[in-house]
Amino acid sequence: MLTVLGLTMIAVFTYFIMSGRMSSFTALTVIPLLFAIIGGFGSSVDTMMLDGIKLVATSAAFLLFALLFFGIMIDAGLFDPLINRIIKTVKGDPLKVAVGTAILTLLVALDGDGTTTFIIVVSSMLPLYRRLDMNPLVLATIAMLSFSVVCGLTPWGGPGIRALSVLGLEQTDFFIPLIPTLIGGAIWVIIVSFILGKMERKRLGVVDIDEYENAAYTIEIAAAQECSIKRPQMLWINLSLTIIVMAVLIMGLMKPAVLFLVAVVIAMLINYPTIEQQKERINAHGANALMVLLVVFAGGAFTGILSGTEMVDSIADDLVSIIPESWGSYFSVIIALISIPFTFVMSNDAFYFGVVPIFANTAVAYGIEPIEIVRAVVLSQSAHFLLPLVPATILLIGMLKINIGEYVRFAFKWSVLTSVVLILIAWATGAIMN
Repeated sequence: MLTVLGLTMIAVFTYFIMSGRMSSFTALTVIPLLFAIIGGFGSSVDTMMLDGIKLVATSAAFLLFALLFFGIMIDAGLFDPLINRIIKTVKGDPLKVAVGTAILTLLVALDGDGTTTFIIVVSSMLPLYRRLDMNPLVLATIAMLSFSVVCGLTPWGGPGIRALSVLGLEQTDFFIPLIPTLIGGAIWVIIVSFILGKMERKRLGVVDIDEYENAAYTIEIAAAQECSIKRPQMLWINLSLTIIVMAVLIMGLMKPAVLFLVAVVIAMLINYPTIEQQKERINAHGANALMVLLVVFAGGAFTGILSGTEMVDSIADDLVSIIPESWGSYFSVIIALISIPFTFVMSNDAFYFGVVPIFANTAVAYGIEPIEIVRAVVLSQSAHFLLPLVPATILLIGMLKINIGEYVRFAFKWSVLTSVVLILIAWATGAIMN
């Protein structure tokens, strides 16, 4: 009975999310509440939801401060010198333009926000693509693959924080074993950009863009930026702060939420010391952070009901009963592969809040830690960003004025191949299936 109730709840939730009839925040709250009442848990459902919200509180705090920190670093211009160097270096060579697109996106994606990343990358690189008559689908594919790697494998990215928060797991336990996969994934994306760029070079040749035109383009890009918030004089201080923060995170010397809280305060004080300046920066990034936090807290309530009613335990027990025992040791790899079609057809909220807890509970029966399942399921984000319902994807194809069908057909093989490569790297380095 609990299995049927739980699966029906997840199916209904997924339908309302995918059809756009409810927002993630609304569906995560209303649907599990109704099913808990139907199942006879009305008297204790508030306690279940509160337990779930408490479970995600630390992860929500970490997410808020991490988003603010990287947002401030981008605002202050930490990556601007490298961006300008990329623009000056690529000139009229389609191969260099493609590789430059990958490197730029990998850096800008550190703030974890797909919308911001695609706005910056498309605004910076699209004029070059048009000048060289390069295929905008190349830009879309490279930007999507680069962002999916960074977003999926960093603990402040959307997928990781969703799964970690609902399962109450530590960010450092998730991130450190995935660092080799993150590096390998970044290298793989650059290789893909090299291949696509070489194809474009073969088709178009190298266009001779003189120094005057290149300089004028660089000035145009600089003029388009909000120079009033840039802090070029603080470049080395900001770089040192970022390196220290990442080192402390990797070494596990402080709790991630506290670490990024302190980092945000320091970043604010050294870059935007006045109260008005700080309010402006918080307002600039607050809307995006608030929407994410609302979904995370609602997801906690959803998971609280899923766990409190023991629906997830019932589903996990039934799932174990149908998987051959000999496959148990490969369960994390199986889940990583299954996640490719799952993340393509489902929203992140539906998958990470509704399905991943079931996978994690099932893994325990095979002696596999839940954190290993979390690492496994984030490896397929490149498939997710093919989904036309993802806001960042809609923005990307809208800015490039390309057809969604053409985009999916062009990027599909690279997307699936990237997911497979990440799974192989994670397997080889022990991030999954130790």
